Amino acid sequence: MVIRRLTPDYLDACGRLAVDRDWPPERHKWTLLFEVGEVYGIDAPDGDGLAATTVLTRYGDDQAVVSMVLTASRYARRGLARGLMEHVLAEAGDRVVTLHATEFGRPLYESLGFRTVGRVAMRTGVFRGERSGRTRVATAADLDDILALDAEVFGTDRSALLHRMPGFGERVRVAEGGFGHCWRNDGNVVIGPVVARDEETARALIADLALDAGGEVRLDLDLAQEGLARWAAGHGIGSPVEVSLMARGGRPPGDRSRQFLPFMQALG
Repeated sequence: MVIRRLTPDYLDACGRLAVDRDWPPERHKWTLLFEVGEVYGIDAPDGDGLAATTVLTRYGDDQAVVSMVLTASRYARRGLARGLMEHVLAEAGDRVVTLHATEFGRPLYESLGFRTVGRVAMRTGVFRGERSGRTRVATAADLDDILALDAEVFGTDRSALLHRMPGFGERVRVAEGGFGHCWRNDGNVVIGPVVARDEETARALIADLALDAGGEVRLDLDLAQEGLARWAAGHGIGSPVEVSLMARGGRPPGDRSRQFLPFMQALG
């Protein structure tokens, strides 16, 4: 098993591997992961693309996220995912490592020392509601305040990622005590991150971003935020698909009560 770090030349191969496992190709998302993370892979022995991938994204010296743990269907159950996971965990060192896991993947992660610390529901739908009147479109002058609030709430430095929001996403909005962002994925617009001082501010940001986007939006809601989940369902964002938030090496730093939506599950 030869594991190596992949370059963006493998972007199409990553998309093909995702489709092989019934995931969307998500080229826009993969492009960002190559920019801010470390994409590792194993070439397929038959010479046809990739046999497996995973991505490690580091935040500061104390946190990292693992994502996109994919194995080609024809190479399933040969230990490739475990080998890649062991590799990226060694690269992460002493950092607290988090990931989002399906029920299928959870046993592997538990065997590697991960423990479930929360549940997240992916909800999609067309938002039904009115503008809040509490938010505005962010400008370059807002960036310092956004980075300061995020560092306080997230508990570590992810400024390299947040600097990319204007170029990657469709819209960044700010409110008194919060900010939010949305970006276009395959088939819908994902709202995240949303960081705010309270739920009412988070609702205002989500509503205005959803109305900016038009059409179907996706929210990855922490199930501990019960009020927000009920509000979203009441405004047309339903059909939840649940996954486990798992951590290794301790609990994630920061204040999760003010982290209302992640940037994406792949980035925490």
